[in-house]
Amino acid sequence: MSVVAEFTIPADAFALEHTFDTVPDATVEIERLATHSREWVMPFLWVRSDDLEAVKHALEADPDIEGVRTLNLADGIGYFNVHWSEELQRLIDEVVDQHGIVQEAEAKDGRWYLKLKFVDESVLEEFQAHFRDRGHAFELQRLYRGIEPKERRYDLTPEQREVLTTAQEMGYFDVPRETQIEELAAELDISTNSVSQRLRRATDNLVRNTLTVSTPKGLPDAN
Repeated sequence: MSVVAEFTIPADAFALEHTFDTVPDATVEIERLATHSREWVMPFLWVRSDDLEAVKHALEADPDIEGVRTLNLADGIGYFNVHWSEELQRLIDEVVDQHGIVQEAEAKDGRWYLKLKFVDESVLEEFQAHFRDRGHAFELQRLYRGIEPKERRYDLTPEQREVLTTAQEMGYFDVPRETQIEELAAELDISTNSVSQRLRRATDNLVRNTLTVSTPKGLPDAN
């Protein structure tokens, strides 16, 4: 059965250490393509920063990148096409050779957060052993089955999922709103206070697990 593993690794052991040292507020998201060409596995970067010009110059000077092309700079978000260095390409090749499928790659505060999928736990164990022996600090933070329901991936309880889906079906999120919280409470047979709390917690969990790059619980901030 396939498993999904979420890892953290410092930028100095993976990629863009120079960029994060130069522009500490930058957050990076890699846009991955499904391709057989090693040069097009992770060719695009979305970068958020208050100083995109500084990001552009930092990427151009970063030793992990052999070439960079600026595609767009607007509203605090930069979109770049990058050609990675041969050393980083070899590391990515190793990840692929160890049967890790890169599903997500994001970075903040000089630390990368990677989501990799493996065909089963034995392959994951081989991946960890391979990189541990080579001194790469892939630190496992979270592990779940590849067929795990979405609400588990997003840290939603069954009650939180129910209130979100019911609210969506009844038009609570529409503009203008088609139903009120009292009607949701009646439909779910719970108090309005319970509806409100579940909606807030469910929304917080969804945002944290889908839209933000944050330090996993138990890890110290890089700052």
